[in-house]
Amino acid sequence: MSTEESIRIQRFEELPTATDFESLIEARNVPAVFSGCIKGWRAFCKWNPSNGGLDYLQERVGSFMVEAMLSQSAPIFYGDIGSHERVPILFSTFIGFCKKNIRNKGVALDACFGPQRHDPGGSKTEHGSLHLEDVPEQIYLAQVAIMNSDHEDRVQLEALREDIEIPPILEAKEVSSINLWMNNAQARSSTHYDPHHNLLCIVSGRKQVLLWPPSACPLLYPMPIYGEASNHSSVALENPDYSLYPRAKGSMKFAQKAVLDAGDALFIPEGWFHQVDSDDLTIAINIWWRSQLISCMLEHMDTYYLRRILRRLIDKEMDQLLDKSGMSKTRACTYKQPDNGQPDHDDDSDTLMLKGMNLKGKRFEGEKNVLLELEPAAAQVLHELVSLVHNNVSVADQEQQLLSTSIDSEFGPSDDFEKFETANLKDDPVANILWDVEPHTLRNVFLAMAQNFPKTLEALVLHVLSPVGAEVLTRKFDEMDQQTLAEDRNRFYEAFYSAFDDQSMAMNSILKGKESFAQQAFKNVLEKHVGVNPESLKPGFR
Repeated sequence: MSTEESIRIQRFEELPTATDFESLIEARNVPAVFSGCIKGWRAFCKWNPSNGGLDYLQERVGSFMVEAMLSQSAPIFYGDIGSHERVPILFSTFIGFCKKNIRNKGVALDACFGPQRHDPGGSKTEHGSLHLEDVPEQIYLAQVAIMNSDHEDRVQLEALREDIEIPPILEAKEVSSINLWMNNAQARSSTHYDPHHNLLCIVSGRKQVLLWPPSACPLLYPMPIYGEASNHSSVALENPDYSLYPRAKGSMKFAQKAVLDAGDALFIPEGWFHQVDSDDLTIAINIWWRSQLISCMLEHMDTYYLRRILRRLIDKEMDQLLDKSGMSKTRACTYKQPDNGQPDHDDDSDTLMLKGMNLKGKRFEGEKNVLLELEPAAAQVLHELVSLVHNNVSVADQEQQLLSTSIDSEFGPSDDFEKFETANLKDDPVANILWDVEPHTLRNVFLAMAQNFPKTLEALVLHVLSPVGAEVLTRKFDEMDQQTLAEDRNRFYEAFYSAFDDQSMAMNSILKGKESFAQQAFKNVLEKHVGVNPESLKPGFR
């Protein structure tokens, strides 16, 4: 049997036994379609839009807040973090979009239209007003967690769990997560692979899935392995630029298509690239589970495992660059508090700088001023960060700026700043401060900056934060997220990014810095483990 034949998609009219699935299908790491295998689910009957399914869902979970994907590139939804937004909405708001689209397209689903308990136009959430009335076809409920064994705090629709049955072929598996995917208009997901085995189950509607084996990875130009979306293809779906991606011309020779109707399920093995097209109003569930590392690596898996191994080596290298011993435990703030419990302001010039700050902030209405309640250690961290930003202002303007004008108006053009370009924690003053601060303390420091000194925070992120600083900052964000509830997390990030005139620029600056740091680690990995110096390669070899 040729390699091409050995990795062809199989279709089964009956669900195999768990033993046959594991030995004959999963072990080969090849996709398989199981026709009609979930028609016995309660969800298959209860969620059907033609039989009042939207009203049922609205009744069960309409009041739940979910996170939706919002994209200007719709109906194509790119999964990399820079190509879409994640917005919180009421589930009932999304149901309203579905009903509106059905009405507009004249589909005879009158049973769907019951009294609406929530107004989908201009709905208000606990995180602020969110007006999506004009963009219903640009929104997609993608990967909304019903169960997640690793992140229980991120589960949004646990109430739907009883409508879903784990298929017999997976009863002995360690399920990682169960997620809802629901689109109210035609949608296409970008080409990507997943790190877990996946069973994609169609509850209602239809999906068409294109799949590529991991060996086709070079033809799909995966994004850099040191980036935030390394499992996604760089090739645009709507208008591929073959001058930039010439190998992509031959990618369709290796693609396989699976058409899934309601009741069908598709096994997508880890590492297989896939692109999913969904019809109007399609509801699907996917189940991810951890696969066993096969003892004999199959040839078509080489590229995928190579990328996984490189990613692991890069992560280790990044930890070594940060001297990360003990980072798994939250570090306490190392700033010493004076015996009298008050911040130490022996330096007269620094005292004048703090007193000269204009306390006009961007606080939310009715919100307390965090600055006035900072503990001495947190106040000292704030003082250190503000001082670093000031020290990077041009020398000619520094004295006047420190002694007089408000921080909100004192910064000039971006070329007045000089970023610290270093990959070492010990050589980076901003990263050093962030590294040694307990996450809750740092959270209060940032809230105080966002409220009272937004331009200082903007300058810190856009002009002073180095790649190693961006890496440390995002790790601190992760620690904060683990210690807070979803509502508090959302409120913190709203306050943090309110300091920036261009919030996308701020996020991109942090992400680009983080990726620059990881890129340096990647170069180190190539040099240490492969014996290749990327800087010395001739252009033709890159």
